[in-house]
Amino acid sequence: MMKKLVPFKKDITFESNIATINSISLEHEILEKKESLISGKFIVTGDYKMTDTSRDLDTFEYELPFNINIDKKYNIENAEIDISDFYYEVINNKVLSVNIELTVDNVEEIEEVVMNREEKEVPEPNEVNEIEETEELTREATEEVLEEPEERDNYIVKSLFDDLDENDNYAVYTIHIVTETDTIENIASCYEVTKDQLEAYNNLSDIKIGDKIIVPNHED
Repeated sequence: MMKKLVPFKKDITFESNIATINSISLEHEILEKKESLISGKFIVTGDYKMTDTSRDLDTFEYELPFNINIDKKYNIENAEIDISDFYYEVINNKVLSVNIELTVDNVEEIEEVVMNREEKEVPEPNEVNEIEETEELTREATEEVLEEPEERDNYIVKSLFDDLDENDNYAVYTIHIVTETDTIENIASCYEVTKDQLEAYNNLSDIKIGDKIIVPNHED
């Protein structure tokens, strides 16, 4: 059995000012478990004050879709997903930054039947091209998955790569929504990345308020 901690981070931009968060809660719902993909959504609800002196409370509710990609050598049919940690921070009285840690448990590695060398089939010459074509299609599909955060920026996307040992690194992509006071330098400083790392995922020549920037990060 495999157990893995999967961190997510999402910045939620409010239309009104946020003075204080009075209460907040987090729930999650698994929508689909299919082959190597677990899809679901976080539901963040609560209430807040627009000003420190306000007596009225305004409510909020946001749904944050997410995908978890797991290598096909693992069976996720009986996988159990749970929230192990959750904390938040209000940034610039406009942005609610939520940090969520999920536990993926009860994932089983699929046993493979290994044939002896004498039993392995040697592909016919006309089959070699088909194998090479399949490998090329696999590479193209992988590239599409890696580009998914930019095309589907409303999703938090997390991938667990081939070797799921506890010492592995895996990539986390954060979608940052540009605010009025943002510059490339303070965005990079906020997420502790370099400008070059941001440029590797984004076109920074003309950023505007409301633009979405992919911020790469790497957890140990």
